[in-house]
Amino acid sequence: MKQQLSVLIAFLVTCSVFSQEKEQKPFSLEADYFYGSILEHNPDIAHLITGHPRGFILTYNRKTYGFNEWERRYHYPDWGFTLAYQNLKNQYLGENVGLYGHYNWYFFNRNLVIRLGQGVAYASNPYDPETNFINNAYGTRFLSTTFLKANYVKENVYKGLGFQAGFGIIHYSNANLRAPNNSTNTWAFNVGLSYLFDHEEFPDYIVKDDPPSSSHAEKLKYNFVFRFGWNESDVVGQGQYPFYVASAFVDKRINYKSTLQAGVDVFFADFFKELIYYRSIAYPEDNLSGDEDYKRVGLFIGHELRFNKVAFVSQLGYYVYYPFDFENRIYNRLGLKRYFYNDKIFASVTVKAHWAKAEGVEFGVGIRL
Repeated sequence: MKQQLSVLIAFLVTCSVFSQEKEQKPFSLEADYFYGSILEHNPDIAHLITGHPRGFILTYNRKTYGFNEWERRYHYPDWGFTLAYQNLKNQYLGENVGLYGHYNWYFFNRNLVIRLGQGVAYASNPYDPETNFINNAYGTRFLSTTFLKANYVKENVYKGLGFQAGFGIIHYSNANLRAPNNSTNTWAFNVGLSYLFDHEEFPDYIVKDDPPSSSHAEKLKYNFVFRFGWNESDVVGQGQYPFYVASAFVDKRINYKSTLQAGVDVFFADFFKELIYYRSIAYPEDNLSGDEDYKRVGLFIGHELRFNKVAFVSQLGYYVYYPFDFENRIYNRLGLKRYFYNDKIFASVTVKAHWAKAEGVEFGVGIRL
C-alpha cells in the first residue's frame, strides 16, 4: 500500500512539473479608430490628396512571458495579426483593406509599444486605363503594405480592459509589380480599447540567467541564394516580366540578435531589357543602341536581426557593373527570412529598392553552409 501511495505521489508531482513547463498562450484583442492625412511624398500624387483618411484597426496579440529564450532577450514582445480598413477619402483611390502579421516591442515599463506590421492589402479602386486612369498611385488591386505605430498603452486597467492612443504611418505600394506605382503614405492618429483574456491567470514573467548573447556567435558561414519575381518599368502598359537574382555572401553571427553579411548579387531583369529597347526608340537623345547589356552586378553589406528562427534582413549595395543608367548605383533590400533544418536552409521575402523607389518583391530560397 505504501509503495502504491509513493508511486501515486511521484506521478502527481511529475504531472505537476510537466504542467508547469507547458507553455501558456495568453492573448489580447484590440480595436482602434484612426484619422489622418496622406503625405505628399511625390508631387505626382498631389491630385489624389483631397480629404482626411480614416478607418479602423482590429488586432490579435499573442502575449509572451519569457517561456522561450528569444522572448526574454527582447523583453517579452507580442506577435500577432492585424486587420485594417481605410477610407482614403478620394473617389479615385477608394478604400483599402489590409491583413498583416506584426510584432510589438515594449519600452518604459511597458507603457510605450512600437508595432511593425507587414502584409497584403486589397484596393477597391486601382488604376484602370479606361475607367480610373487618374489613380496613378495603385497599379494593381492587391498591394504590399507596411505600418509602423507608436502607442501609449495601459493594459488590464479594469477586469482585462485597457486602452491605447498614439500615431503611426500606413504605406501601400505594389513594389513595381505593375505600373503605375507611386504609392501612398498615410500619417494617422489612433485611439482604442483592448481586452486581455484570462487576465486573472496571466503567467508571471520568467526571468532567467541566460548565457551571454555572445555565446551564440558562430564561425563564418557561406550562403547561396536564388531570388525571383515579376515587375514592370514605370512605363505604363509596357508589361510584366520575370526577374532573377543570384547571390552569394558570407555571414558572421556575432551574438544572439545580430548577424553581419557581405556578398555579391547578379541581377537578370527582363523588364530592364525592354526598357532599354523602348528608350532607344522613344528617346533618341539618349544615344542608346538598344543592345546595351541588361545585367547588373552589385556588392553589398548587410545585417540580420534574429527573432528565434525568423530574421529581419537589411542590406545596402552598390552596382559595380552598371552598363545602363537606371535610378542610381546604390540599392537596398529589406525583408524577412525564415530558417529551417538547423539554420541550413532558408526562405525569404524581400523588397529591393533604390532608396524609397521599389524595383520588385523578391521571393528567395537559399542554403547556409
